[in-house]
Amino acid sequence: MNSADPLTYFDNSATSFPKPVEVTEAIRHYLSEMGGSYGRSSHARAFESSSVVEECREKLAGMMNIEQVENLCFASNATHAANTVLLGFSFPEGAEVLVSPLEHNAVARPLAMLEQQGRISLKTLPAGRDGRVIPEQISDLVNSSTALVVVNHQSNVNGVIQPVTSIKEAAGEVPLLVDASQSLGKCPVHVDQWGIDYLIFTGHKALLGPTGTGGFYIREPNSIKPLLLGGTGSNSEHLDMPTVMPDRFEAGTPNIAGIFGLLAALEHAPEPRHSREDFLTLLENIQGIDGFTVNRAINAEAQGEVISLTHNALDAATLSWHLEKQFGISSRSGLHCSPLAHQHLGTYPEGTCRLSPSVYHSPDDFAYLLDALRSITMEVAA
Repeated sequence: MNSADPLTYFDNSATSFPKPVEVTEAIRHYLSEMGGSYGRSSHARAFESSSVVEECREKLAGMMNIEQVENLCFASNATHAANTVLLGFSFPEGAEVLVSPLEHNAVARPLAMLEQQGRISLKTLPAGRDGRVIPEQISDLVNSSTALVVVNHQSNVNGVIQPVTSIKEAAGEVPLLVDASQSLGKCPVHVDQWGIDYLIFTGHKALLGPTGTGGFYIREPNSIKPLLLGGTGSNSEHLDMPTVMPDRFEAGTPNIAGIFGLLAALEHAPEPRHSREDFLTLLENIQGIDGFTVNRAINAEAQGEVISLTHNALDAATLSWHLEKQFGISSRSGLHCSPLAHQHLGTYPEGTCRLSPSVYHSPDDFAYLLDALRSITMEVAA
């Protein structure tokens, strides 16, 4: 891409692009020059590969302020991580789960299945019209049957950032599961300080790593039964899964090539080319264009870098089509795998046109997007 060309990829909430060039090089290095399996052999190549995996684990734990590094486990993505935690959780009879209204299907579908099986009942946490949870009203829902609270840290639909600390304080001793798929790499995450009991994340979004990477944190490993059983390279003489962490939850050979790439992404994270003020100004400017509605946080301090648009004369899919065909701008239209969020926000079933920038976008790229939206509106009005 010519340095003078605008960066027109605005679908980073789905998967980030571009990646740091070092990501590709790290994957190529493992596949072409390194080899070796994680924790399975004692030769030099296996040892070096295993060292990279552990270095990535430690770096991620440091980013999330996790002291128990061994309790951070790799998975193939946040969906794999969510299923591990939710389907392995020891729900007591009559358990209730409190869930935010802005959950992704990676969490919502496992919970729905558990409810259909009669293992839990679901209650929605109190929230404002933007979906931001109201911690002061949580105590009215918490009772002796409340087994788990589930919160999407940053919505992939409208970018709302939840007050995790206040939610945990209001929930008291009830365990808290946080979905950090959209927030990790964009927002501060302090697992120990915030009292988070379970956290799921992915590597291919704001962390700028490759697809097929992600993981989860479990404060009390014995509270979850492993979803997958199999070889770990440890305690091979026993048919039971090891109890030691992270082996307990890492059956099978991990995505070593992907983890090489993820570590490279963490080590070579680029400096943002735009400021928060640049982004908020872009939001305000879009709101000023006739015909557009921006679905956003009521309080700007709770707004993550996601732009969720509807237009009074164009459906979301048509708007997304115009952006790509006329201006080369990649966006995503529809429900974004989050129907519950759209139901709460009043944008169901059509959904919205979502534009999600990355650290690579500059104010000039924002100006190009703004001009495109203005041009489309003028064409519709004409």
